[in-house]
Amino acid sequence: MNVDLPAEKLDAVLERFAAVDHALSGTTDGDRLARLGRERAELAPVVEAIERLRAIEAEIADLDHLADDPSGDPEVKALAETELAEARERRDAAASALQLELLPKDEADGRGVILEVRAGTGGDEAALFAGDLFRMYQRYADACGWKVEVLSTSEGAAGGFKEIVAEIAGDGVYGRLKFESGVHRVQRVPETESSGRIHTSAATVAVLPEAEEVDVTLDDAELRFDVYRAQGAGGQHVNKTESAVRVTHLPTGIAVAVQDERSQHRNRARALALLRAKLYDLERERVDGARADARRVQVGSGDRSERIRTYNFPQGRVTDHRINLTLYKLDQVMEGEALSDLVDALAAEQRARLLAAEDAAA
Repeated sequence: MNVDLPAEKLDAVLERFAAVDHALSGTTDGDRLARLGRERAELAPVVEAIERLRAIEAEIADLDHLADDPSGDPEVKALAETELAEARERRDAAASALQLELLPKDEADGRGVILEVRAGTGGDEAALFAGDLFRMYQRYADACGWKVEVLSTSEGAAGGFKEIVAEIAGDGVYGRLKFESGVHRVQRVPETESSGRIHTSAATVAVLPEAEEVDVTLDDAELRFDVYRAQGAGGQHVNKTESAVRVTHLPTGIAVAVQDERSQHRNRARALALLRAKLYDLERERVDGARADARRVQVGSGDRSERIRTYNFPQGRVTDHRINLTLYKLDQVMEGEALSDLVDALAAEQRARLLAAEDAAA
């Protein structure tokens, strides 16, 4: 397989990496350090792939010289020919890996996320399913070594959640969970159903990349803060003090509320982080909407009203409708153990579409 990787493009990456390293050593500005640090982290695996490919190419050049040397020892030439074939295979594999590294990346892939799970159609059963989905993501996050902190909850009458919002912190969280946004449909017999009829219910999932202060500037004059008594679990203290905080962004009308901390100060900070994530996501949607080509290669439309997956309990299967993938391991998926099978397949499909788009544009 011959992968065409222009030397000028690779040299430009190496030069930019060196420039970022130089800039990092010469600045103390916090915002600039954060931006440069993120860029360096994104470039580092590309640079490693370039260096790996060029080391193999240098090895091939040396072996070529030995194999073509008319005055060389016949045994040495034969050995060089054998090693040359193996080195060329390694070069092809390294070039393919580098091609994937060079694909356009979402700069938010390395970030943590704000995860929102809401009950949709289906009443109490939808709330129970929303709770099941959240526990699935919680178990998957635990397996990945990520940290989950609940920001706000609204419990269902029969259990589960009408809505639950959580922060998931760790490396590469958004890159792994970004395909989960959309409508998740469940088909099963509810615990409250005496006749044994299968019901269809739904829950919606939104995965927002966390935004830093450098990404979104919040003007105090455009914010309205309301404090009120938190409801639900938390003991007497949580209900007797006005610790819950609602923040409204006046220009957009976006409002967020956080009540799970006893401290009003902590709830305020978390509410601002949640608002920042929503505004950052809004801007990303606006930019993506203006980039028609970028949206065409996405797996799914990104529309949160799109039905993306069905969980059929009677048949023990999960079907992702965007890539027509069905797994007969529903229990393992709900336990978070096999969710990576879906995540990996969606990521592979996205890479394939990006590669096809690059080839078409070449």
